[in-house]
Amino acid sequence: MKNKVLVTGSAGFIGSKLVPALINKGHEIIELDLKNGFDLTNWESVKQIRKFDVIIHLAARVFVPDSYKFPREFYDNNIVSTLNMLELCKRTNSRMIYISSYVYGKPQYFPIDEKHPVSALNPYAQSKIISEQLCKGYNRDFGVPVIIFRPFNIYGLGQNENFLIPLILKQIHEQGEVHLKDSRPKRDFIHVDDVVKAYCKAVEYNKTDFDIFNLSTGVSYSVKEIAEILVKNSGEEVKIEFTEEQRENEILNTVADIKKVKDRMDWQPIISIEEGLSKLLSS
Repeated sequence: MKNKVLVTGSAGFIGSKLVPALINKGHEIIELDLKNGFDLTNWESVKQIRKFDVIIHLAARVFVPDSYKFPREFYDNNIVSTLNMLELCKRTNSRMIYISSYVYGKPQYFPIDEKHPVSALNPYAQSKIISEQLCKGYNRDFGVPVIIFRPFNIYGLGQNENFLIPLILKQIHEQGEVHLKDSRPKRDFIHVDDVVKAYCKAVEYNKTDFDIFNLSTGVSYSVKEIAEILVKNSGEEVKIEFTEEQRENEILNTVADIKKVKDRMDWQPIISIEEGLSKLLSS
């Protein structure tokens, strides 16, 4: 079934890969991005948008350290833009696919399924939890169909160099050595191409009124392991050093349970961490 899909954050890390994938499947795309001059927090502009079938709401401020520096900007952008998109769905009788994040705080058990309690350890995660609550409210009160995805740690070509993997790659290529802080934290990484495939499936998925799905691989790797894989595959003589400086409220491990999305959407990740990192090194 072909749909008219509104993609927010269409020029961003994920959106720039998702839009071509949706077009290749025959969907008609409406692109909205601040880089193209469209402010999603401006309701007067948003309410002028013409009819569509589904929104994929990617647009958000996402770099956690910046959420401590600019909390008001994070809350304003992430929450108000989500509220405006939900209201637009209500008015146009459309569906919402909301991109949340890892919102589980310090894990109480592994693997982490969608029933795990949510807990915000920073302003960014708090903005996502509040936005999820808005999605639930608009579904409950106004019947807006919503799918919430909770991707764990996305990586891939074009990611901001402040994130771990691009930071390591930059140091390998530009400095010939890698300097990092805490070597211990383990994360469940998922390649952006696998994430895009999940979003494409969600556009054509009409079997739910409201649901939440984890997106990841179910396997975690430490900062030290990621750095060692990248250095080894680079073929260069690169020294890796850790200060072992520990962040406040650090989460030492995350492992996703992805059984639900596998069973209901027939989706699963196919790019291993080794393959994904090799793609980045050869790009």
